[in-house]
Amino acid sequence: MKDGKTRADVKPGILVNIVLKKDQRSGILTEGIVKDLLTSASFHHRGIKVRLTDGQIGRVQEILEED
Repeated sequence: MKDGKTRADVKPGILVNIVLKKDQRSGILTEGIVKDLLTSASFHHRGIKVRLTDGQIGRVQEILEED
């Protein structure tokens, strides 16, 4: 399973678990489908920041299913 820290692994349309800003301390994950990539760097140590199709924004912790 990929961890979502490398931008090349994260693409619109894939199913991921993200951590929302409000959940960073607790580590609660939110599942959703990637709509937009918000991190422009090729790598981010806390996960690539994305917007899900439902509008929630967070950092990818796990890639569950590739398109």
